Amino acid sequence: MWVVFAFASALFAGLTSVLAKCGIKNTDSNVATAIRTIIVLIFSWIMVFISGAQTETADVSLKTWIFLILSGLATGASWLCYFKALQLGDINKVVPIDKSSTILTIILAFIFLHEKISLLKAVCVVLIAAGTYMMIQKKDCSEAYDSRETKSGSFENRGRAWLIYACLSAVFASLTSILGKVGIEGLNSNLGTAVRTAVVLVMAWVVVFVTKKQHALREISKKELLFISLSGLATGASWLCYYRALKDGLASVVVPVDKLSILVTIAFSYIVFGEKLNFKSAAGLVLIVAGTLLMIIN
Repeated sequence: MWVVFAFASALFAGLTSVLAKCGIKNTDSNVATAIRTIIVLIFSWIMVFISGAQTETADVSLKTWIFLILSGLATGASWLCYFKALQLGDINKVVPIDKSSTILTIILAFIFLHEKISLLKAVCVVLIAAGTYMMIQKKDCSEAYDSRETKSGSFENRGRAWLIYACLSAVFASLTSILGKVGIEGLNSNLGTAVRTAVVLVMAWVVVFVTKKQHALREISKKELLFISLSGLATGASWLCYYRALKDGLASVVVPVDKLSILVTIAFSYIVFGEKLNFKSAAGLVLIVAGTLLMIIN
Protein backbone atom coordinates (compact mmCIF):
# COMPACT_ATOMS: atom_id res chain seq x y z
CA MET A 1 0.00 0.00 0.00
CA TRP A 2 2.90 2.34 0.71
CA VAL A 3 3.89 2.17 -2.97
CA VAL A 4 0.48 3.64 -3.89
CA PHE A 5 1.06 6.53 -1.50
CA ALA A 6 4.54 7.05 -2.97
CA PHE A 7 3.13 7.34 -6.50
CA ALA A 8 0.33 9.63 -5.27
CA SER A 9 3.03 11.82 -3.72
CA ALA A 10 4.78 12.00 -7.09
CA LEU A 11 1.53 12.94 -8.84
CA PHE A 12 0.73 15.81 -6.48
CA ALA A 13 4.37 16.96 -6.44
CA GLY A 14 4.29 17.20 -10.23
CA LEU A 15 1.10 19.26 -10.10
CA THR A 16 2.72 21.48 -7.47
CA SER A 17 5.51 22.48 -9.85
CA VAL A 18 3.13 23.39 -12.69
CA LEU A 19 0.73 25.33 -10.45
CA ALA A 20 3.63 27.11 -8.78
CA LYS A 21 5.04 28.15 -12.16
CA CYS A 22 1.68 29.71 -13.01
CA GLY A 23 1.70 31.56 -9.70
CA ILE A 24 5.18 33.11 -9.73
CA LYS A 25 5.28 34.84 -13.10
CA ASN A 26 5.26 38.22 -11.36
CA THR A 27 5.52 37.15 -7.71
CA ASP A 28 8.76 36.66 -5.79
CA SER A 29 9.39 32.93 -5.40
CA ASN A 30 10.30 33.21 -1.70
CA VAL A 31 7.06 35.04 -0.94
CA ALA A 32 5.08 32.48 -2.96
CA THR A 33 6.76 29.66 -1.04
CA ALA A 34 5.91 31.26 2.31
CA ILE A 35 2.25 31.71 1.32
CA ARG A 36 2.08 28.18 -0.08
CA THR A 37 3.44 26.80 3.19
CA ILE A 38 0.56 28.44 5.09
CA ILE A 39 -1.87 26.52 2.87
CA VAL A 40 0.08 23.31 3.45
CA LEU A 41 0.01 23.85 7.22
CA ILE A 42 -3.76 24.41 7.26
CA PHE A 43 -4.30 21.40 5.02
CA SER A 44 -2.05 19.26 7.22
CA TRP A 45 -3.86 20.10 10.45
CA ILE A 46 -7.26 19.54 8.85
CA MET A 47 -6.10 16.03 8.01
CA VAL A 48 -4.84 15.61 11.58
CA PHE A 49 -8.28 16.43 13.03
CA ILE A 50 -10.12 14.34 10.42
CA SER A 51 -8.01 11.32 11.34
CA GLY A 52 -8.29 12.10 15.06
CA ALA A 53 -4.50 12.14 15.38
CA GLN A 54 -4.50 15.29 17.55
CA THR A 55 -5.06 13.09 20.58
CA GLU A 56 -1.60 11.60 20.06
CA THR A 57 0.15 14.93 20.61
CA ALA A 58 0.50 14.37 24.35
CA ASP A 59 2.01 10.94 23.75
CA VAL A 60 4.73 12.09 21.36
CA SER A 61 8.14 11.27 22.79
CA LEU A 62 10.94 13.79 23.11
CA LYS A 63 12.97 11.82 20.55
CA THR A 64 10.15 12.06 17.99
CA TRP A 65 9.76 15.81 18.56
CA ILE A 66 13.48 16.32 18.08
CA PHE A 67 13.65 14.37 14.82
CA LEU A 68 10.51 16.02 13.40
CA ILE A 69 11.89 19.48 14.17
CA LEU A 70 15.28 18.54 12.76
CA SER A 71 13.57 17.27 9.60
CA GLY A 72 11.75 20.59 9.23
CA LEU A 73 14.94 22.54 9.83
CA ALA A 74 16.74 20.41 7.24
CA THR A 75 14.03 21.26 4.69
CA GLY A 76 14.36 24.96 5.43
CA ALA A 77 18.15 24.78 5.25
CA SER A 78 17.92 22.95 1.92
CA TRP A 79 15.72 25.70 0.48
CA LEU A 80 18.05 28.44 1.74
CA CYS A 81 21.13 26.77 0.26
CA TYR A 82 19.38 25.89 -3.02
CA PHE A 83 18.20 29.44 -3.74
CA LYS A 84 21.57 30.86 -2.71
CA ALA A 85 23.28 28.43 -5.11
CA LEU A 86 20.93 29.50 -7.91
CA GLN A 87 21.70 33.12 -7.11
CA LEU A 88 25.46 32.61 -7.39
CA GLY A 89 25.72 29.86 -10.05
CA ASP A 90 24.24 28.71 -13.34
CA ILE A 91 21.07 26.67 -13.04
CA ASN A 92 22.38 23.93 -15.35
CA LYS A 93 25.22 23.38 -12.86
CA VAL A 94 23.25 23.71 -9.62
CA VAL A 95 20.27 21.49 -10.49
CA PRO A 96 22.16 18.23 -11.15
CA ILE A 97 23.92 18.53 -7.80
CA ASP A 98 20.64 19.18 -6.01
CA LYS A 99 19.11 16.15 -7.77
CA SER A 100 21.87 14.01 -6.32
CA SER A 101 19.90 14.10 -3.06
CA THR A 102 18.22 10.90 -4.26
CA ILE A 103 21.54 9.08 -4.37
CA LEU A 104 22.63 10.59 -1.05
CA THR A 105 19.38 9.44 0.54
CA ILE A 106 20.03 5.86 -0.57
CA ILE A 107 23.55 6.01 0.88
CA LEU A 108 22.37 7.57 4.16
CA ALA A 109 19.55 5.02 4.41
CA PHE A 110 22.19 2.30 4.10
CA ILE A 111 24.36 3.86 6.81
CA PHE A 112 21.76 4.99 9.36
CA LEU A 113 18.66 2.88 8.63
CA HIS A 114 20.58 -0.25 7.56
CA GLU A 115 18.64 -0.54 4.29
CA LYS A 116 20.58 -2.88 2.00
CA ILE A 117 22.03 -1.81 -1.36
CA SER A 118 21.93 -4.72 -3.79
CA LEU A 119 23.71 -4.88 -7.13
CA LEU A 120 20.45 -4.06 -8.91
CA LYS A 121 19.88 -1.04 -6.67
CA ALA A 122 23.41 0.15 -7.41
CA VAL A 123 22.67 -0.11 -11.14
CA CYS A 124 19.48 1.87 -10.55
CA VAL A 125 21.45 4.62 -8.85
CA VAL A 126 23.73 4.85 -11.88
CA LEU A 127 20.74 5.02 -14.24
CA ILE A 128 19.07 7.77 -12.19
CA ALA A 129 22.32 9.75 -11.94
CA ALA A 130 23.00 9.48 -15.68
CA GLY A 131 19.41 10.31 -16.57
CA THR A 132 19.36 13.35 -14.32
CA TYR A 133 22.56 14.63 -15.91
CA MET A 134 21.12 14.17 -19.40
CA MET A 135 17.95 16.03 -18.42
CA ILE A 136 19.93 19.19 -17.76
CA GLN A 137 19.31 21.94 -20.29
CA LYS A 138 22.34 24.14 -20.87
CA LYS A 139 21.95 27.89 -20.59
CA ASP A 140 24.14 30.08 -22.75
CA CYS A 141 23.31 33.45 -21.27
CA SER A 142 25.66 33.47 -18.29
CA GLU A 143 28.14 30.60 -18.53
CA ALA A 144 31.00 32.80 -19.66
CA TYR A 145 30.88 35.00 -16.56
CA ASP A 146 32.40 34.39 -13.14
CA SER A 147 30.92 37.47 -11.47
CA ARG A 148 27.58 39.22 -11.25
CA GLU A 149 26.59 42.84 -10.79
CA THR A 150 24.90 43.67 -7.50
CA LYS A 151 22.24 46.34 -6.95
CA SER A 152 24.91 48.74 -5.76
CA GLY A 153 26.67 48.49 -9.10
CA SER A 154 29.67 46.50 -7.86
CA PHE A 155 30.54 42.98 -8.90
CA GLU A 156 30.46 39.94 -6.64
CA ASN A 157 32.86 37.12 -7.45
CA ARG A 158 30.90 33.87 -7.59
CA GLY A 159 33.96 31.61 -7.63
CA ARG A 160 33.05 28.18 -6.31
CA ALA A 161 30.69 29.37 -3.59
CA TRP A 162 27.70 28.15 -5.60
CA LEU A 163 29.16 24.62 -5.54
CA ILE A 164 29.30 24.61 -1.74
CA TYR A 165 25.69 25.84 -1.44
CA ALA A 166 24.45 23.34 -4.04
CA CYS A 167 26.14 20.44 -2.24
CA LEU A 168 24.71 21.57 1.10
CA SER A 169 21.26 21.78 -0.51
CA ALA A 170 21.50 18.15 -1.62
CA VAL A 171 22.82 17.02 1.77
CA PHE A 172 20.03 18.78 3.70
CA ALA A 173 17.39 17.43 1.29
CA SER A 174 18.66 13.92 1.96
CA LEU A 175 18.74 14.49 5.71
CA THR A 176 15.12 15.65 5.50
CA SER A 177 14.02 12.22 4.32
CA ILE A 178 16.17 10.27 6.79
CA LEU A 179 15.21 12.43 9.79
CA GLY A 180 11.57 12.36 8.70
CA LYS A 181 11.67 8.57 8.50
CA VAL A 182 12.98 8.31 12.07
CA GLY A 183 10.62 11.03 13.30
CA ILE A 184 7.41 9.27 12.23
CA GLU A 185 8.18 5.84 13.62
CA GLY A 186 5.24 4.91 15.85
CA LEU A 187 3.53 8.23 15.08
CA ASN A 188 0.53 9.07 12.90
CA SER A 189 2.01 10.29 9.59
CA ASN A 190 -0.55 13.14 9.32
CA LEU A 191 0.48 14.50 12.72
CA GLY A 192 4.16 14.16 11.83
CA THR A 193 3.63 16.07 8.59
CA ALA A 194 1.73 18.86 10.36
CA VAL A 195 4.43 19.34 12.98
CA ARG A 196 7.20 19.35 10.39
CA THR A 197 5.27 21.81 8.21
CA ALA A 198 4.98 24.24 11.13
CA VAL A 199 8.78 24.30 11.37
CA VAL A 200 9.12 24.82 7.61
CA LEU A 201 6.59 27.68 7.76
CA VAL A 202 8.71 29.56 10.28
CA MET A 203 11.82 29.13 8.15
CA ALA A 204 9.99 30.15 4.96
CA TRP A 205 8.91 33.46 6.50
CA VAL A 206 12.38 33.99 7.93
CA VAL A 207 13.65 33.83 4.34
CA VAL A 208 11.08 36.42 3.25
CA PHE A 209 12.03 38.91 5.96
CA VAL A 210 15.77 38.28 5.67
CA THR A 211 15.59 38.99 1.93
CA LYS A 212 13.28 41.98 2.68
CA LYS A 213 10.59 40.75 0.26
CA GLN A 214 7.60 41.20 2.60
CA HIS A 215 6.50 44.30 0.68
CA ALA A 216 5.80 42.05 -2.34
CA LEU A 217 2.73 40.66 -0.54
CA ARG A 218 0.75 43.74 -1.54
CA GLU A 219 1.64 43.29 -5.21
CA ILE A 220 0.31 39.75 -5.76
CA SER A 221 -2.55 39.54 -8.26
CA LYS A 222 -5.69 37.51 -7.44
CA LYS A 223 -4.96 35.11 -10.29
CA GLU A 224 -1.46 34.33 -9.10
CA LEU A 225 -2.66 34.07 -5.50
CA LEU A 226 -5.17 31.45 -6.66
CA PHE A 227 -2.47 29.38 -8.37
CA ILE A 228 -0.17 29.72 -5.35
CA SER A 229 -2.99 28.49 -3.11
CA LEU A 230 -3.74 25.55 -5.41
CA SER A 231 -0.03 24.77 -5.43
CA GLY A 232 -0.13 24.75 -1.63
CA LEU A 233 -3.02 22.27 -1.63
CA ALA A 234 -1.11 20.01 -4.05
CA THR A 235 1.99 20.31 -1.88
CA GLY A 236 0.01 19.37 1.22
CA ALA A 237 -1.45 16.32 -0.49
CA SER A 238 2.01 15.32 -1.75
CA TRP A 239 3.62 15.62 1.68
CA LEU A 240 0.86 13.68 3.39
CA CYS A 241 1.21 10.83 0.88
CA TYR A 242 5.00 11.03 1.01
CA TYR A 243 5.28 10.68 4.77
CA ARG A 244 2.57 8.02 4.85
CA ALA A 245 4.71 6.07 2.37
CA LEU A 246 7.87 6.72 4.39
CA LYS A 247 6.21 5.39 7.53
CA ASP A 248 5.63 1.91 6.05
CA GLY A 249 8.10 1.72 3.18
CA LEU A 250 11.83 1.91 2.53
CA ALA A 251 13.24 5.44 2.35
CA SER A 252 15.62 4.29 -0.39
CA VAL A 253 12.60 3.39 -2.56
CA VAL A 254 10.05 6.02 -1.53
CA VAL A 255 12.38 8.91 -2.37
CA PRO A 256 13.12 7.80 -5.98
CA VAL A 257 9.42 7.09 -6.62
CA ASP A 258 8.60 10.59 -5.40
CA LYS A 259 11.09 11.89 -7.99
CA LEU A 260 8.82 10.46 -10.71
CA SER A 261 6.91 13.71 -10.27
CA ILE A 262 9.09 14.83 -13.17
CA LEU A 263 6.80 12.80 -15.49
CA VAL A 264 3.75 14.73 -14.32
CA THR A 265 5.59 18.04 -14.54
CA ILE A 266 6.81 17.37 -18.08
CA ALA A 267 3.38 16.20 -19.24
CA PHE A 268 1.59 19.28 -17.88
CA SER A 269 4.38 21.59 -19.01
CA TYR A 270 3.80 20.36 -22.56
CA ILE A 271 0.01 20.75 -22.27
CA VAL A 272 -0.01 24.10 -20.45
CA PHE A 273 3.20 25.80 -21.61
CA GLY A 274 3.98 23.94 -24.84
CA GLU A 275 7.45 22.95 -23.58
CA LYS A 276 9.02 20.03 -25.48
CA LEU A 277 11.90 17.66 -24.76
CA ASN A 278 14.83 17.23 -27.11
CA PHE A 279 16.24 13.77 -27.82
CA LYS A 280 18.90 13.96 -25.10
CA SER A 281 16.41 15.03 -22.44
CA ALA A 282 13.93 12.37 -23.49
CA ALA A 283 16.65 9.71 -23.25
CA GLY A 284 17.56 10.98 -19.79
CA LEU A 285 13.94 10.80 -18.71
CA VAL A 286 13.77 7.17 -19.86
CA LEU A 287 16.84 6.33 -17.77
CA ILE A 288 15.39 7.99 -14.67
CA VAL A 289 12.08 6.16 -15.02
CA ALA A 290 13.80 2.85 -15.74
CA GLY A 291 16.11 3.19 -12.73
CA THR A 292 13.21 4.12 -10.45
CA LEU A 293 10.94 1.29 -11.58
CA LEU A 294 13.75 -1.25 -11.24
CA MET A 295 14.39 0.02 -7.72
CA ILE A 296 10.76 -0.55 -6.76
CA ILE A 297 10.81 -4.21 -7.76
CA ASN A 298 14.28 -4.76 -6.26
